[in-house]
Amino acid sequence: MRSKRPLRPPQHRDYSEGPLPPEDESTGPELPPATRLDRAAFRKLVEESLDSIPRKFKELIQNVAVLVEDFPSPDTIRTMGLRSKYDLFGLYHGVPLDKRGSYYGNVPPDVILIYQIPIESACATEEDIREQVRDTVVHEVGHFFGFSDTELRRIERENRKKKG
Repeated sequence: MRSKRPLRPPQHRDYSEGPLPPEDESTGPELPPATRLDRAAFRKLVEESLDSIPRKFKELIQNVAVLVEDFPSPDTIRTMGLRSKYDLFGLYHGVPLDKRGSYYGNVPPDVILIYQIPIESACATEEDIREQVRDTVVHEVGHFFGFSDTELRRIERENRKKKG
């Protein structure tokens, strides 16, 4: 799930051969100071989000590791064409459930990555973090079930309209 926060201007340098430079905190719009949680508290929010998934879906989620990391890797940033390491909140790696055939077995687990610092940086309060973690976890689980970003964005818009 990509961040909805305003993007920083692109930096005009090819990073394909080396590490990303440190973020220039002087570029981009003024953002509220980030609320920070320790890793255990953040993981608890991720676990609560997973627990909130309806049982009929949760029972189908097998062989999936859900991990929390600070940021996406430089390789992920380059591969996805992101402008900043703050632009991605979560990522699903694996074979979606609807693409698995009878051949599927003896494979390493699929992985859902949740990126703590980008989420915290986009949120003003702990309640905002809780909501964004849940939205991100549900979005990435949606990819596990085979939904595309376009389909998930449509569903998310419809849910926001319902909330009011």
